Amino acid sequence: MIKTMALISALALSTSLGFAADDVVHAVDGTVEKVDTGTKTVVVKTADGTEHTFHYVGDVTVDGSKDAAKGTVKGVTVGSKVAVHYTVKGSEETAHEFDNIGDDGLKATEGTVTHIDKGAKTISVKTADGTVDTFHFTEHAAKDTGEGIGKGTEKTAKVTVYYTDKAGVKTAHALRPEPP
Repeated sequence: MIKTMALISALALSTSLGFAADDVVHAVDGTVEKVDTGTKTVVVKTADGTEHTFHYVGDVTVDGSKDAAKGTVKGVTVGSKVAVHYTVKGSEETAHEFDNIGDDGLKATEGTVTHIDKGAKTISVKTADGTVDTFHFTEHAAKDTGEGIGKGTEKTAKVTVYYTDKAGVKTAHALRPEPP
């Protein structure tokens, strides 16, 4: 009886851990190759040539677009540069947020990480001119930093931060570690 209960408990734990792994938020940046509102998919090609086909549902948001409406990808157009926050379930990548990067969207800055405060959800980055900028994280960027980006910054210490600047408050929407 005790062995059976232990086996059931172990199975339940491993199953719940499997579901938890599916909820990990990833981020990638690249150029939009195709937008299909009929199938609710967006194809993004990364710098290394990999194409990701992202599905989207009612919770998707688009930052850095005047036309954005929750649940739609208005403002995401072919040729635009984006950062995508997504989860993976099986082989399906589901986008939860698209961040437009560029003139009408998010700004970008490159630098060396000097400090990450996961409690305060901030990151400080020293730019090439010696200025240290501190950015607050969005919810998705904070998850990225905790799950993967933070580990990458420990190795390379160089990142690109995609952010908005409203009333002097810089908010990081996505981070990309630079290769060593």
